[in-house]
Amino acid sequence: MKFGQKNSFNCIKKLNINGKNYNYFSLAEAEKNGLSGISRLPNSLKILLENLLRFEDDLTVNTTQIEALKNWLTNKSSKTEIAYKPSRILMQDYTGIPAIADLAAMRDAVKSKNIDPKKINPLSTVDLVIDHSVMVDNYASQDSFNKNVEKEFSRNGERYSFLKWGQNAFNNLRVVPPGTGICHQVNLEYLAKVVWSSKLEGNLYAYPDTLVGTDSHTTMVNGLSVLGWGVGGIEAEAAMLGQPISMLIPEVVGFEITGKLNEGTTATDLVLTIVQMLRKKNVVGKFVEFFGEGLKNLTLADRATIANMAPEYGATCGFFPIDSETIKYLIFSGREKDIISLVETYAKEQKLWASDDLIFTDTLNLNLSTVVQVLQVRKDHKIKFCYQIH
Repeated sequence: MKFGQKNSFNCIKKLNINGKNYNYFSLAEAEKNGLSGISRLPNSLKILLENLLRFEDDLTVNTTQIEALKNWLTNKSSKTEIAYKPSRILMQDYTGIPAIADLAAMRDAVKSKNIDPKKINPLSTVDLVIDHSVMVDNYASQDSFNKNVEKEFSRNGERYSFLKWGQNAFNNLRVVPPGTGICHQVNLEYLAKVVWSSKLEGNLYAYPDTLVGTDSHTTMVNGLSVLGWGVGGIEAEAAMLGQPISMLIPEVVGFEITGKLNEGTTATDLVLTIVQMLRKKNVVGKFVEFFGEGLKNLTLADRATIANMAPEYGATCGFFPIDSETIKYLIFSGREKDIISLVETYAKEQKLWASDDLIFTDTLNLNLSTVVQVLQVRKDHKIKFCYQIH
């Protein structure tokens, strides 16, 4: 995998952070060199644009695809299909284990042709989180967790021997063991970096952290400003092997957040209100991007909950921009200082930091102070909850 093979818009620049020099594909430079107006694209589309600039090669990604993102600003929609390559892949065990078996079968096949089997490797970072198949045998005691994990390894020893072999045999494959947590929560708390970096041909590159995952709630990580959504196992496996994801440039619905939640109003009240609004708006197949002065009043947990519900309101993703709350969470969750510095500096250089001066296909507005729990009525032994916006 190579970066900048074509670089038609002459946009590779250098960034020095804490003594490290990073190459990056500058959106500001690309704007000067032919992509006028792109600084006003939604941040989620800027991330797609950076991806196309980085992988431009005239074979899978060409200038027509790149310029289509500039032209998106005219109609606020597009019928152009682009080749998108996410930075990494997230898999849960029901799809991840068959994928590793497929890789092993590919190695057997190429070995039978007298080709080095080590040529078969994931080209993107793959994180396989064991969570979906884990069973609970013990509960309601202090040692329940340890007993369940011990039972899991005992019950499925052959599986874990295979995964241990796979992690050692293949490049770019990491296995997260059972008992660590749910895959999209592990992704949010431990795996996501917001800005990724890698060394290629002696140069260190910085670029947005992006992914696809085989869990529908992969979208949770959009609360941490990481663009990602769920896909099928075959699509994820193709991406793992370096194939781009073909997609139409989506419409982006801007969702403006203002005000502050009243005391006693919960994140559940907020999420149900937003889901109701977005379902009514019909955002199926679209990106939703949140913005506005009220974002400062939403914790990362609130944002992750809203982003996690994207499958419920029908959008491909519900994206939150990088801001001080993002940085605060990275510090709180123990990310390395170098990563935190890179995230803040890169986001501001690329104009991926939260801004209200962006163009969207359409917009909605919600004043948080209007979100209330209206009624809780016990009727026919059932509790009904009603939510509305005043």
